[in-house]
Amino acid sequence: MILAILAFIIGLVYGYTKPGKEKRWELFKKGIVYGIILGIVFGIIGFFVGGLFLFAAGAIGIFINVVFLVIVFIFGTFIGDILEVAIKK
Repeated sequence: MILAILAFIIGLVYGYTKPGKEKRWELFKKGIVYGIILGIVFGIIGFFVGGLFLFAAGAIGIFINVVFLVIVFIFGTFIGDILEVAIKK
């Protein structure tokens, strides 16, 4: 839960401080790539620690968590853009 709140706050600050609209689809695609990379890395670590089951569970779990955090971050950028327009007007 703390990571989700932190991702939202960072997204809020990012959306507010970066001028103009953010390219949310590009942010989402980068998040998917990072999720795949982190899932594979932690999955391989899980494979050496606990076998094939931990590899699959670790890789899928990390990927889902990263994608969730990216969605929360993008939502924060959306709110940050709204605040940027409202405050700087």
